[in-house]
Amino acid sequence: MKNNEFLKAAGIVAAGLLSSNAHSQTKNDIKTYPKKPNIIFILADDLGYAEIGCNGSDKYKTPNIDKLATEGIRFTHAYANPLSGPSRAALLTGRYPFRTGATNQDACSEVFQPTEKMIPSYLKQAGYASTSIGKWGQILLGPAEFGFDDYLRFFGSGIYWSSPDKIVNYQSNGVDLVLKDKEYMPDLMHKQLVEFIQKNQNKPFFAYYPLSHVHGEIKPTPDSKPNGDDYVDNIVYMDKLVGMLRTELDKLKLSDNTILIFFSDNGTAGGKADRATIGGRRLIGQKGKMEEGGSLEPLIVFWPGVTPKGKVSDDLISSTDFLPTFAEITGAQLPKDIPLDGQSFNAQLHGQKGNPRTSLFVQLANNYWVRNAGWKLNQSGELFDMSKAPFEEILVPVDTKKPAAIAARTSLQAELDRLNPKAGYIDQGDGTGRHSNKDKKAEKREVRKEAKKKQAEK
Repeated sequence: MKNNEFLKAAGIVAAGLLSSNAHSQTKNDIKTYPKKPNIIFILADDLGYAEIGCNGSDKYKTPNIDKLATEGIRFTHAYANPLSGPSRAALLTGRYPFRTGATNQDACSEVFQPTEKMIPSYLKQAGYASTSIGKWGQILLGPAEFGFDDYLRFFGSGIYWSSPDKIVNYQSNGVDLVLKDKEYMPDLMHKQLVEFIQKNQNKPFFAYYPLSHVHGEIKPTPDSKPNGDDYVDNIVYMDKLVGMLRTELDKLKLSDNTILIFFSDNGTAGGKADRATIGGRRLIGQKGKMEEGGSLEPLIVFWPGVTPKGKVSDDLISSTDFLPTFAEITGAQLPKDIPLDGQSFNAQLHGQKGNPRTSLFVQLANNYWVRNAGWKLNQSGELFDMSKAPFEEILVPVDTKKPAAIAARTSLQAELDRLNPKAGYIDQGDGTGRHSNKDKKAEKREVRKEAKKKQAEK
């Protein structure tokens, strides 16, 4: 998508971010590697598009993440569902919410089925060891039940320190543990990730690394100074962890054969959204909302010797695209009897045009939209001109006579008709995307209570 105003505001013409040394490869090169690459997927929490330096952030500096961009590909139009649970469920399964039932936060554990398959189960067939280090979110069961060989999971979000009034419990490979006094969860996560990499350095591995940063409740980091800005410090510490990870890969001589991906689960949380600006402009929307600011994510991919250096791509990328991309890279087989919504962008990682998406779909509760390069159509039939996105979304009058708008409505409606989300799981929540229907939950509690009472009487 060509959006000169957005690209100029984002500052992508900064030295080093646009390089002319992108190399081309033959089609046969795409599927042939001397050694299967390791994959480390870093997933930030509540970090919006405008909160990393290379995207043009006015306030936040992220030199280690920016370095990934100068050495790899930065995508300017990558999207996820605008809340954590539905976002992560779609990312790990390659399937839209109306297919899995993960339409709201609570539904991710109440409706989402353990029969769903996630990325590690597919990659295991291709010989990959796997780990999940960090937030597991609202998804039911745990990482092991969905194919991860190794894991550290904490409960809840924004987990950093234990305190007398908040004892942090977590699990590591089935063992229940308590975060010790003065022990920092992000450092503990980094330690277990490094141990996993060391243990599996002689075979291909997939590491899913969902960070604590920068979900609230924001706390000072080990590097924070008195009277500083704790939120800025958390972004800085997150960036530091990315640098520390790269240092470890260098020490183990694994850097040249490891794909590093940096992504986020949803947009900036409400209280911080006003500060997340590019060129003085705030993105429209935020976490939990259906505008750009809720779903547009930072995405950087660095694959040494493969990704063109400093390339900026405006191809549409959906969070469901990671599964088929990883499958193509690793040789993993995807099922033919389960509808998958992702589309591989492996060719783009090789500097080729590939077969870019012409549209993508985002959902939260019973709200959803489908968009292409310049237009967006939602579940209510509202059409938006996205030429000024991500800062503005211009509602198009229903009776418009503009041929481009009429053509866009026709093509996007055809895509919605093809997907037919109304034929899938219908969200039964409270409409916010955060909770199940409270009346039904209360009813279920009463049913369970009565059942227990009858059981006790027997």
